[in-house]
Amino acid sequence: MYDLLLAKERKIAVIGLGYVGLPIALEFANKFSVVGFDINQERIERMQQSIDPSREISPEDFEGKEICFTSSGDDLRQAHFFVIAVPTPVDAYKVPDLKPLQKASELVGKALKKGDFVVFESTVYPGCTEDDCLPLLEEHSGLKVGQDFKIGYSPERINPGDKNRALPDILKIVSGSDTEALEEIAAVYGSVIRAGVYKAPTIKVAEAAKVIENTQRDLNISLMNELAIIFDRMDIDTQEVIKAAGTKWNFLRFYPGLVGGHCIGVDPYYLLHKSRQLGYDPQVINSGRRINDAMPAFVAKKLVQMLIQKGKNPQSVRVLVMGITFKENVADIRNSKVADLVKELMQYSVHVHIVDPHASPNEVAHEYNLTLVDNPSNRYDAVVVAVAHDEYQELGNDYFTAICQPDAILMDLKGLYPNQNQHLTYWRL
Repeated sequence: MYDLLLAKERKIAVIGLGYVGLPIALEFANKFSVVGFDINQERIERMQQSIDPSREISPEDFEGKEICFTSSGDDLRQAHFFVIAVPTPVDAYKVPDLKPLQKASELVGKALKKGDFVVFESTVYPGCTEDDCLPLLEEHSGLKVGQDFKIGYSPERINPGDKNRALPDILKIVSGSDTEALEEIAAVYGSVIRAGVYKAPTIKVAEAAKVIENTQRDLNISLMNELAIIFDRMDIDTQEVIKAAGTKWNFLRFYPGLVGGHCIGVDPYYLLHKSRQLGYDPQVINSGRRINDAMPAFVAKKLVQMLIQKGKNPQSVRVLVMGITFKENVADIRNSKVADLVKELMQYSVHVHIVDPHASPNEVAHEYNLTLVDNPSNRYDAVVVAVAHDEYQELGNDYFTAICQPDAILMDLKGLYPNQNQHLTYWRL
């Protein structure tokens, strides 16, 4: 398959052109002929104009690539090597929502031919590729894995907003349904990944490796969040504690914060779901998730307590929240815990303004029914800096003094401004 793709006698199709799919599609298009598929026609039209709807990739990165963008499932029949990179979210009850993955599997199944390859990149629980997706491929194609086609799993490792680690510079895990599948998939990915590939022995190992990457980070951050809650009651600066503890060579520097996004805040629920299906209720993973999900409520309650201590009625104050994307310097607002923080404050009848130079006002309104303001006003009773966008890094005393009332509160959730003047009451996680 690799040789045929290299000779452009076969095509690669990438299904799902979001933060994961579009970068890998464009990278493949440097060497291969690519069909980029997404169900969102509006997104397709923007990509046809060399515009990344996620605002992660510049127009120049579209140039010189052999790629056709489409929302027509019929165009997938041209391809013989399929990469599925659709979202794997959780629902309102924190249960994995496999519908996008299932629909993508059905779509690819209808385009599948003898000799084809299908590789999944979406983050899932171990066993999902073979137990949930493979049957759909076989059902809709009338073909059998091993006998007629091959499958594999190569977990995405895209880090949105990270300009120092481009896709080709991140080691890629690959796996296959048999030895031939593994070698061919490794060759295809290895041709565009400068950092090389790691061949996992089985698909389940590759799936598990991906899901525990973010579960491990989730747990480490949850420990820091719990410590922040404890130290806050003791009037101890958590950041100073971490700095002091970090003088020991084997201390791991994790920091407290709001854990959102479509990876760390979601992936552990996939592992929890599968584990419970098997009759085991994980204690540590579940506890970490519970702590991190509760942080917006903790921060909101702390701010309201501080306002009341200053003799202010929460119903009469104005609070500015700076940043609503799930992390710094990205436009992605999915699973934003800042949105949860804003809604927690609104439960106390606090009047909240939100600003963010990266987020789309339309997306924020659609996703959370919240409104972004174009520019901050003045005379805020409190400012919550929730996301460490570059635009916020250089702000200081003069800026916050200008937009706040005397003796206002600055809540610095990212620890950006430790040296504030006496005109502000400073608090950080």
